[in-house]
Amino acid sequence: MISIKNLSKNFDTPYGKIEVLKGINLEIEKGDIFGIIGFSGAGKSTMIRCLNLLEKPDEGTIIIGDKDMTSLSKKELRKAREKIGMIFQQFNLFDSKTVFENVAFPLKVAKYPKDKIKERVHEILELVELSDKAKAHPSQLSGGQKQRVGIARALANNPDVLLSDEATSALDPQTTYSILELLKNINRKLNLTIVLITHELDVVNYSCNNVAVIEKGVIMEKGSTEQVFSNPKSATAKIFIDITRNLQIGNTKEVAVV
Repeated sequence: MISIKNLSKNFDTPYGKIEVLKGINLEIEKGDIFGIIGFSGAGKSTMIRCLNLLEKPDEGTIIIGDKDMTSLSKKELRKAREKIGMIFQQFNLFDSKTVFENVAFPLKVAKYPKDKIKERVHEILELVELSDKAKAHPSQLSGGQKQRVGIARALANNPDVLLSDEATSALDPQTTYSILELLKNINRKLNLTIVLITHELDVVNYSCNNVAVIEKGVIMEKGSTEQVFSNPKSATAKIFIDITRNLQIGNTKEVAVV
């Protein structure tokens, strides 16, 4: 479904060129929930932005479905992006628009008929369990509800792929769990391929079938989530596991003291 071959990306800075991604090779099957985990600055957000060409790679190819994203014209790329939904950490909603209008926005851009827009928005709001919030504004919603609106908007065009860039990082643990449950439900119902970028090991463990560990622009390890985190090969994966275990032990001690 998604094939990434020899992907490289550099950024020019006042101090010279920085290699952000270095020869990334990755295969993601249709219908998978695939996690990409790494510490801050590892290159994971740049990588996900390369998938829909919000960042243009310097080298390599990205094939989604039967389309080579790196070889499309501007017009073809705009059309292809309609089938790639994206959700963000900070929601990126229009504060002046209602929930209905936020979800309807990409459909209006795609020039859907008004009756089709209304039908589709109500269908998606029901899927994300926000039918009763259609007339509300983002300021009237909780963080979890805002992220559900973001997910609904990303699903509006009936995409084949959903990209999630740290979508749960700004949420509390209970809300994170509800959002991950929603994404798993969407994956089951729609057979939607989900690529989930995160620095949270628990998020990957709970929701992803397969995972790649990225550090300094290089894929250090990849495989099934169970395999990678039960028997990590890379130093980066081992550090993630050690940090998570230490945090869990710390939380247990804190609870015991209280």
